[in-house]
Amino acid sequence: MNARSENLELTGAAGRIAAVRDRPPAGTEEKGVAFIAHPHPLFGGTMDNKVVATIARAFVACGWTAVRFNFRGVGGSEGAHDEGRGETEDMIAVVEQLAPAGAIGIAGFSFGAFVASRVLESLWASRDVRHLVLVGTATSRFSVGSLPAEVHERTLVLHGELDETVPLASVMDWARPQSLPVTVIPGVEHFFHGQLPLLKRVVARHLSAGS
Repeated sequence: MNARSENLELTGAAGRIAAVRDRPPAGTEEKGVAFIAHPHPLFGGTMDNKVVATIARAFVACGWTAVRFNFRGVGGSEGAHDEGRGETEDMIAVVEQLAPAGAIGIAGFSFGAFVASRVLESLWASRDVRHLVLVGTATSRFSVGSLPAEVHERTLVLHGELDETVPLASVMDWARPQSLPVTVIPGVEHFFHGQLPLLKRVVARHLSAGS
């Protein structure tokens, strides 16, 4: 991603976890460490997904260190797909190893947004979670829990109007009972083809507003 990227090998319950850490430019005061989860492993999702990389770039541009990682069974990460349970364990293990204290951000795309919501639920009471970014949240495919009311003002839920993988209506049905705002990008589908720069700007704007 940039000259301050490094490949990492971490340890999870299923064995090795491959990860990449992207740091902001030298001399930048780091605001915290953000962790970004990738789409469904059984449908080609990896930490190199363009949406995941774009979310990471937005965090780095706003002074955060960004960490992407492969869930178990993907690329250099050991283990097998576990329908979100083991993947939640993986993400928590990455957080504990790379940011055992201090401010953190939690983000995810599609299946990764589902996992990120579970990680938020687990860590909210004990960690300083500054931002939650959920893009293309897979509400039609997984049981995504409600978010604590206290985290709403720190949360960006972003969805494409023409998402063919996760219908916008399902996200609205999930958000409505919570009175949780959803930012909709007109004319955009699930993978934000041709609109990644816009995705980066919207995420960066959210991060800057809440910094």
